[in-house]
Amino acid sequence: MTITTKHGLATAVAVAAMLAAQAGHAEEAAAPSVAEAKQGGRGECAGGSCKFSLTPAELLVLAEQLVGDGKYEEARPLVAALKAAPGMAIPYNFLDGMIAMSTGDAGTATSRFRTILKDNPDQTRVRLELAKALMMQGQYSAADYHLRLAMNDEGLPEDISRMIGNARSVIRSKRKFRFGFDFGFAPDTNINSATAAETVDINFGPDRIPISLDDNARARSGMGATASFYAGLRLPVDGAVSLVSDFDADSVTYSNSDFSDYSLQFAAGPELALSDRTELRLQGVGLYRWYGGKVAAKQYGAKLTLQHEMSRSQRLAFQVDTRRTESDLNAGYTGWQLGANATFEQVVGRSAILSASLLARRDTMKADFYSSKTLGMNVGIGAELPWGINAGLSGGVTWSRYDDPQLLFSTERREDWRYQARAYAGLRQFRIAGFSPSVEYQFLKVSSNYDLYRSDRHRFHFKLARYF
Repeated sequence: MTITTKHGLATAVAVAAMLAAQAGHAEEAAAPSVAEAKQGGRGECAGGSCKFSLTPAELLVLAEQLVGDGKYEEARPLVAALKAAPGMAIPYNFLDGMIAMSTGDAGTATSRFRTILKDNPDQTRVRLELAKALMMQGQYSAADYHLRLAMNDEGLPEDISRMIGNARSVIRSKRKFRFGFDFGFAPDTNINSATAAETVDINFGPDRIPISLDDNARARSGMGATASFYAGLRLPVDGAVSLVSDFDADSVTYSNSDFSDYSLQFAAGPELALSDRTELRLQGVGLYRWYGGKVAAKQYGAKLTLQHEMSRSQRLAFQVDTRRTESDLNAGYTGWQLGANATFEQVVGRSAILSASLLARRDTMKADFYSSKTLGMNVGIGAELPWGINAGLSGGVTWSRYDDPQLLFSTERREDWRYQARAYAGLRQFRIAGFSPSVEYQFLKVSSNYDLYRSDRHRFHFKLARYF
């Protein structure tokens, strides 16, 4: 192919010198090909414009050498020419990204590297450069995510793996503030998580009689307007100690305000780095939830979290959470909750993270028939797919048994099985005014020995999100 450049003699001299060097090496290695190599690399300059005839392979070699030598202005026309060369999409995006990053344009570099990973998520070198570009923009959470995926490449030299580990430590120390928000809409088949039954049986003396349920006590469908916001702050205090705080706000608004749901949650406390791989965090927590214009829950308490990096591809976390809960909807829901969970994460390949968790919770409420013990498990996987898609699947099941029966409905203690599944997909390459679109589907099913508590729910959530 022919390249024309107007960057002057600097580019011409650089290209000519490398062509001469290539020809010299060719003479030593294979004399019959010398004339052909020199012919392919012949250039002509006139009137400040130079033309070179190069094969795509020759062009790539020259461009790589110029970028490697830090001669970015001389490399630009060669890299630009790669864009039109067949089979050179990856080299073009990579070299153009390297030039952009080296000249202070981290945004363009990020775009180029993401373009490669969109269809080639196993390109570890590209993922490392993307993490570097994200760090230059202060996007430490995103950078840490890509470094974690890159560390799962079994072909990484030990020194590179160690450098990545050090970089992640630096990220943890620098990641002082993060926040994001989203908004969207959610069609839902059961906005009040109620039964679809028209009647339920109740105990009336020695007999059981059916009673009809009004519309508010039965499953209702609806379309909700959603919005959420989160923020996190990490302030170094002294050496291995930091003060960590988190804030979350969620809302779903329906045309019938009796079903609108709003919540605020806050957590703050110290975090201690026990080692390069282990962190211990103790936080006070508070939650406020409104449902249908009334205070559904007020909670305050504390949680203790221990997180350990087992290896460069495995992470284990334990959490214990205890809190006081109060409700204006029903005084019987006032009491204490004590929960514990363990989560294991495994990087799969170089573009996915598999997680599994176990949980246990004890609710001790004012009304014994609302007090319960719960056990459960959840598994999920999230991955970067080709075509610029982030996607994930998860599912779980919990079992709950209540302390006393609700004698109005049964003489047996209530026992529930809850099943849930979730699938989501987001387009990380596509932006609408800076927001990333995504869609999520959730299925929830409650199987209970009490008719009143049996329910099914299907919910889609379409949203636009922005993260900082």
